[in-house]
Amino acid sequence: MPFATLSPDALVDLQMHTIRSDGAWTPPQLLDYLADQGFAAVAITDHDRVDVTGELAALGAARGVHVIPAVEVTTRWDDRPVDLLCFGFDATRGTLDQATRVVRETQVAINQEVYAQLERQGYTFPRRGEVLAEEGIPHPSAIVRLLRLHEYAADQQAAVDLMRAAGHYSAAMPLDAAIAAVHADGGVAIIAHPGRREAGFTTFDLAMFDELRAANLPIDGIEVYYPLHSPEQVREFRDYAATYGWLVSAGSDSHGPHHRLPIAYHARQVAALLDRCQLTVIPE
Repeated sequence: MPFATLSPDALVDLQMHTIRSDGAWTPPQLLDYLADQGFAAVAITDHDRVDVTGELAALGAARGVHVIPAVEVTTRWDDRPVDLLCFGFDATRGTLDQATRVVRETQVAINQEVYAQLERQGYTFPRRGEVLAEEGIPHPSAIVRLLRLHEYAADQQAAVDLMRAAGHYSAAMPLDAAIAAVHADGGVAIIAHPGRREAGFTTFDLAMFDELRAANLPIDGIEVYYPLHSPEQVREFRDYAATYGWLVSAGSDSHGPHHRLPIAYHARQVAALLDRCQLTVIPE
C-alpha cells in the first residue's frame, strides 16, 4: 500500500468516472492527471464495475496515487433511483462483483436494444465513434449525447424521452441488496450526491434520511461534499451525519477533462471514511 497514513491536507477525491462506464477519461489519462496535480488518495467509481478495481489500483500505484477500491452501484429504493457509492471492499470475495455484473449485463442488453430500435426508427449516428467508449457499449448517457450531437434532441430531457419511447429503462438492484453485498465484502455503503436536483435523480432531504433509518437500512454515510450541493445542503448533511454517526464523503463526479475536473478535497474532511478504507489521517 503506497500510503498507510495521510496528512490532514492530503488531496483526495472520492467520486470520478472513466470510459469503463460513462466517463470520457481513459484510466491512464485520469491517473496521470491526478498524479500531476498531487492527489494522494482517490476513488474511481465507475458504475457497476467492480471488475476494474484491480486494474485501477495498479495504474495508481505506478504513479504514486492510492486508488481505493470503489464503485457506484445502480439501485432502487421504493421505486426511487438511488446511486450507492461503495468503498473499501475486498473485490476478491466476489459478492459485490457478482451483483453488479448482473446489473451491468442487463443494462448493456437494454441499451443495445434501444440503440438498435432508434436505428430501426430511422435515426442515424455517423459520429458514433466520437462518443462511444472503446468497448463499443452504448451507455445511456452516450445515447443521450448521440441524440443531441446529431440534433435529434434539443436538450437532455428530449433525448431521454426519445430513449424511453424506444424502450429504455434502467436496470438496478434493490438498495438493501446492494448494501448487503458491499458489507459482505467488508466495505461501506454511502448515498451518492443526495442533494442533486436533476431529472432522473432522487433528491434527499433530512426527512428521507429519517426514512432510511426507520427502515433499518444500514447505510454507512452520505456524500456531503459535492459540487452541485448548495452551502446550506452541505451544512445540513454534515450536521445530520455527525448527529447519527454516519460517514462523510467528498467527490467531484468528474466524467472527463471537458466536463468537470477532479476537486482537491482535503483528507481531514473525510478522515473517518478513509480510516474505514485502511488509510489513517494523521491527527492535527
